[in-house]
Amino acid sequence: MGLAQVFSRASVGVEAPEVIVEIHLGGGLPKISIVGLPETAVRESRDRVKAALLNAGFEFPASNVTISLTPADLPKEGSRFDLPIALGILAASKQIPNKQFKNCEFIGELSLSGTLNPVRGILPAALQCHQSKRVLVLPTANAGEAGLVRGNQHLHAGHLMEVVAWMTGREPLPRVEEPPQIIVPEVADLSDVYGQFRARRALEVAAAGGHNLLLTGSPGTGKTMLASRLPGILPLMQDAEAIEVAAIASISRAGLDIGRWRQRPFRAPHHTASAIALVGGGALPMPGEISLAHHGVLFLDELPEFGRHVLEVMREPLESGRIVIARAKRRETYPARFQLVAAMNPCPCGFAGEPSGRCHCSAEQISRYRGKISGPLLDRIDLHVEMSRPRNFLIRQESELPERSAFVRARVEKARKRQLELRGCVNAQLDHAALKKYCLLEKPDLELFKSASDQHALSPRACHRILKVARTLADMDATDHIATEHLAEAISYRSNEIKGVRTS
Repeated sequence: MGLAQVFSRASVGVEAPEVIVEIHLGGGLPKISIVGLPETAVRESRDRVKAALLNAGFEFPASNVTISLTPADLPKEGSRFDLPIALGILAASKQIPNKQFKNCEFIGELSLSGTLNPVRGILPAALQCHQSKRVLVLPTANAGEAGLVRGNQHLHAGHLMEVVAWMTGREPLPRVEEPPQIIVPEVADLSDVYGQFRARRALEVAAAGGHNLLLTGSPGTGKTMLASRLPGILPLMQDAEAIEVAAIASISRAGLDIGRWRQRPFRAPHHTASAIALVGGGALPMPGEISLAHHGVLFLDELPEFGRHVLEVMREPLESGRIVIARAKRRETYPARFQLVAAMNPCPCGFAGEPSGRCHCSAEQISRYRGKISGPLLDRIDLHVEMSRPRNFLIRQESELPERSAFVRARVEKARKRQLELRGCVNAQLDHAALKKYCLLEKPDLELFKSASDQHALSPRACHRILKVARTLADMDATDHIATEHLAEAISYRSNEIKGVRTS
């Protein structure tokens, strides 16, 4: 007869709730039972643990082994409980002491030889374990990820025997070290883009205020090239933002790239992506592209080629900055505060409006093509820019070289700093109360605004977006007052909105 308790952590979205692994050795025929809503991978741990203990030279108890995972109503998945189960069995059978269990938590998958294999979602577990004032013992392969937690006391091991040697006081375990100062990898520079001055200006405005952007133009006008330069002019992420992004990557199937954890995400899913791939989900919910783009950029090229249902699922996350995935057995919330940059052609063939006359699309074809994007989605895109094909782009003078991203980023950082100091958020996230307080207009500007709203049949949401853009333009000029030129420029970014699509 024996009983042992070991602390561990489950993985539920970006959270890591505490799980108590209880081991009871009772009388009767040898048997292993796991209770507490274990998924298949958890139930299979009994075979992995038994083989690992035997191959490591320990005795597996010939008794009725009951393994309880508390809380019992929380679904448990993955192989992360192998290590705490193995240690609990050793402690319950008196093969190791259990004095370390009170102040420690254990996570790790065991191979049949006793080697500790890495698991997903270590960073959220390391964060919450640190907040609980406990030490987390984890696989060496996950040490770099856990090292992102500042001031942690976590330990890592490569084999079950190393953990046992530490618990018996024979050998210490190495501490998880914080990674060295990481240099953010270089990204594509804005100086590569010649011409397109209006589009470059709109890109800077979008970066300064966190606004969404739609680029419309013929193939080869530089839409994708311009969009890929947006991360290079965005401010570097703060520690809290970087940890949030890293935690989402940690629980994803691709995992976390330590070398790029401070770089803002840039996600560009193909237009054949499904709604679940975009927002997340599945039988065991995983974050989708919009969550993987958290605090970064989501680029949707060939926007009308995406399924309408796929695009519509983004409407709520664009407003709330989060996505709630509800399934029969689980309900999880993932953050999704991203900047949407979309690109599209003006017609199915892509050449409508060009002087060459290459377009032979009928008015009905163009209307049907543009109508694939709903008005409510367009309402949520602040800046609409038409791009034309540049001329004489092979003949340039040195004096015509455009600005580098570093110079543009300096202006963007200055404008964002002003927003955060005065209003606590970027302008794209201002609520209705903040709009009334910080986006006041003079009487002549109100008349201009009303006239533009009537002329373009703008919805209240679109009008609010115009005010937010105008506020950003004023911040870029370091002024508290929204001038007429700020409002006029903000309106001009909506006057290019796709014709024939209702925005109400």
